[in-house]
Amino acid sequence: MEYAQKNRHTLTRLYADEGLSGTKVKRRREFQQMMADAEQGLFELVVVKDISRLARNTVDLLQSVRRLKALGIETVFLTANMTSMGESEFILTVFGALAQEESANMSKRVKFGKRVNAEKGKVPNLVYGYDKIPGDLFHLSINAAESAVVRQIYQWYVEDGYGGGKIAALLNGQGVRTKRGCCWNQSAVCRILANPLYTGKVINGKQEIADFLTSARADRDEETWLVVSAPELRILPDALFDRARALMADRSRAFHQEHRRESNRYLFSTLIRCKDCGWSFRRVSRTYRNTYVRWVCSRHNGQGADSCPNAAAVDEQALAEALDRYFLTLLQGHRRLESLLRGALRQLFRDRQTADAHRKSLQAQMKKLETQRGKYTALYADDLITREELEQALGRGRAELSRLESALSKLPSAPPDLAAAQRIAKGLAQRLPALVSVERFNNAQLRQLVEKIEVDKDGAVDVYLCP
Repeated sequence: MEYAQKNRHTLTRLYADEGLSGTKVKRRREFQQMMADAEQGLFELVVVKDISRLARNTVDLLQSVRRLKALGIETVFLTANMTSMGESEFILTVFGALAQEESANMSKRVKFGKRVNAEKGKVPNLVYGYDKIPGDLFHLSINAAESAVVRQIYQWYVEDGYGGGKIAALLNGQGVRTKRGCCWNQSAVCRILANPLYTGKVINGKQEIADFLTSARADRDEETWLVVSAPELRILPDALFDRARALMADRSRAFHQEHRRESNRYLFSTLIRCKDCGWSFRRVSRTYRNTYVRWVCSRHNGQGADSCPNAAAVDEQALAEALDRYFLTLLQGHRRLESLLRGALRQLFRDRQTADAHRKSLQAQMKKLETQRGKYTALYADDLITREELEQALGRGRAELSRLESALSKLPSAPPDLAAAQRIAKGLAQRLPALVSVERFNNAQLRQLVEKIEVDKDGAVDVYLCP
């Protein structure tokens, strides 16, 4: 503004990108606006304090100046005391290269500072499960409520077999929000499942700026990561975290190589596979005149017959009933089932009888101690023993009584009637086939029995049990 008044120019507008790097013009809105206004012919002269203020990238600098020249607009650089019209591009290139080199040196200083902080164990600014004091680069504190949610997420994923999307839906249904107060999604859940900070490891230096001009990042080898141990930040045991990492890797491999999604939403989710293309079957439900649920090849169903010829449809109810009949055959063929149950109950009965005999012995000893206590009290009343002798005797009795009560509390309950126990065993053996129905299972439970189910284009179904 002062320059315009001094040189009797009319100021059209000030263009200033505050806090943005001069190495990338695409992110500079004010710079882009200035070039757009130049195209509209809104001014005839651009005054820049320093060459580095226009651009710190030599290529961008020359292209911008050339574009302004083509529009008949002169550029004045105050500190260099030069104009784009009156000076050669060689001088402009030299000054531009100096500005770019200054940016390169600045990038090196920033990298050095970040490395020093990383070696000291710099912690993230915002991570679920922890609280941080603003401005403190190296300390976090565990948030009790959020850490419980983190443990629940790992429990659902590893033990219950839920996927990231299902876990996100469960959290949203419970009204739980992310650190920023947003709803959960699959990506947010997966970030938690892959964050080693929950095992007390602060890791920095996974990436670095490969080109300061484009800010392009490059992954670094794991051997070069900067890992700092912080046991006070541990929320999860290493074994649970490693299981989650391995499970994520297996599911990723299954999806990309075998085209198999991991899901446990329905009983047969991802258990039924196409024998022709290898993709998983998907559940299709129809309600019109007759309601039915069938499973079809997801590739054939989604991409057409040209991608997979398998048009077979498996009725869910029929498949469940077939598995029930098979498992029932296994149980009925096990003739020793009832005898095994009876034998186990007989052994339990004998153990309880032994415990009952021990219980009676302990109760007799406790009754004897009560009798002795009365005798000592009577002796003291007749002045046959002193007060100190009475206290010593009662103290020994209390200690022995406490030991006997502790032993008694650890014994199992009284033994059941053996005949009644055998009747229970017989009834259980008769009812067990009715209880073992796959429709009572969930997906995770069925996976413990069935490894996979394959269906070919002729509708033949092969069931592979777990080894």
